[in-house]
Amino acid sequence: MFYSGTDRRYPRRAAFSPLHTWPIGILGHSRRLKPFQRGSGVNAARPCRTGCGAINRTAELFTWISLAAFVCLFLRPLSAADSAPARTAIVRAVDLDVNEAQEVELADGTKARVKLLRLDETRDGLRDAVRQARVQVELNGQSLVLTSATYHLPVTAAGVQIDCPITKGYVTNSSEGNAWGLLKDARLRLWPAGSPWIEPGMFVYPLKQRWFASHTQMANEPTFVDGGEAPSNKKIYYHYGLDSGGAEGMVEIVAAAAGRVISSGKEILPGYDDSPVQARYDVVYLLDDRGWFYRYSHLQTIDPAVRPGAQISLGQKVGVLGKEGGSGGWSHLHFDITSRQPSGLWGIQEGYAFLWEAYQRQNAPKLIAVARPHHFVFTGEKVVLDGSKSWSASGRIARYDWTFTDGTTASGPTLERAYSQSGEYSEILKVTDARGEVDYDFAVVLVIDKSAPDQLPPTLHPTFAPTLGIRADDTVTFKVRSFRTTFGNETWDFGDGSGKVTVKSDGNVEQHAKDGYAVTQHRFARAGHYLVRVERTNERGQRAVAHLHVSVGPGDIGVAK
Repeated sequence: MFYSGTDRRYPRRAAFSPLHTWPIGILGHSRRLKPFQRGSGVNAARPCRTGCGAINRTAELFTWISLAAFVCLFLRPLSAADSAPARTAIVRAVDLDVNEAQEVELADGTKARVKLLRLDETRDGLRDAVRQARVQVELNGQSLVLTSATYHLPVTAAGVQIDCPITKGYVTNSSEGNAWGLLKDARLRLWPAGSPWIEPGMFVYPLKQRWFASHTQMANEPTFVDGGEAPSNKKIYYHYGLDSGGAEGMVEIVAAAAGRVISSGKEILPGYDDSPVQARYDVVYLLDDRGWFYRYSHLQTIDPAVRPGAQISLGQKVGVLGKEGGSGGWSHLHFDITSRQPSGLWGIQEGYAFLWEAYQRQNAPKLIAVARPHHFVFTGEKVVLDGSKSWSASGRIARYDWTFTDGTTASGPTLERAYSQSGEYSEILKVTDARGEVDYDFAVVLVIDKSAPDQLPPTLHPTFAPTLGIRADDTVTFKVRSFRTTFGNETWDFGDGSGKVTVKSDGNVEQHAKDGYAVTQHRFARAGHYLVRVERTNERGQRAVAHLHVSVGPGDIGVAK
């Protein structure tokens, strides 16, 4: 869908109009207040346009006192959340409508001129959900196209780094409202060329586990892991934060940035009622010196040192990953950052690029395969599987190989595929770089029977721990939970030639059930890459399949090799 510059869905005026232009009637005079003008003498009177004679000094003073009292009725006191930050972030953001341009001063003092030329949003046929948003921009006179969020990183062009974290389609039919604080067509963020996206030494990866160790929901991807995607649900939960799945009770969560604890569980510091903070028993909010609020949600436990008012250091333990609160029943960390946006509103500060950069600094991976986000289609419809967002430290990926759930294979960074049977599919992407290093990721495809759209297939969430430093013959714990079915069992195939293992999870009957995940353990006899598969079939024969990539080595390899 194309939006022109005249396609307005949001009010532009009231919150930003200067005070003297407000249509206020005071003391029977003109409805629109004007700045007062002095006469030639100390007590000089000024004619009143309403014909009441004149406004003398006493009446003038009384008018301003009345105005001050009126304004005080509406102005809230400055809250602690609005205190001036001690440090300015290196990222710059600008909100633009189509055909609007602005000059932006970057963190190094240089300037960039950016204009939004076009916005195109592609929606699915099942829920009318935005699945891809692309913007055409003019940057320092150079035209380029950016894909918004959905696992895309900033790009370099015209001497600037730029990305597009959000467009207006994601907020117009969102079940979460306008979490981004976006009042225009799109938001762009800019950094100097060669600059880090987040300051080195000031930000770390908030989970002690491997990158993409399990399912994720990130950067405007509609939520799906808990079986929440259904054609009948037209309000979309575009996931504005960063969900990282993991093994319940087995993954340590640490502070991504140093800061002050504003809330821990249901306790909150005074002065933050009018802020992004929403206290809940499983949630922690930290505030850093940029004025950014960091949210850590669904924690199984919160560390005792994390109490309101405490100063938390970079990388300090916050708690343990769980499925508490509004998790939907799948174990994961919900992590998000909120800051003041160009609109003046509190809004999400997209953090995918920050996590990516922090993980690379800490772990120095050689190769990262990316086959995400997931897909949601009717039977017979084509999907485009895309591995082109994969990355190699050597600078070049030599091969993209796909292995599909039905056993067939194909090659290439992107390809089209259609499905005739309803179910949850997990398509394997293997990337190989020029040095022969390999890594794997999985494209989840949820397929709905077009003739029976209310008969939803099951979905699965598999996890394992530990995910880092696994050695041959170490014990590895595997957990799995099914959604949308209580029929049948889950069956594991560990990919090493050993026998299959059958378990049975609760089907998410009670999302907070302590034994909701079915648990088993396994040992791998030799080092290598193992593609572990788990599946479950419901009473209608609809099957869900999921995969995990387990890397086993002689030492703490930490990342895919």
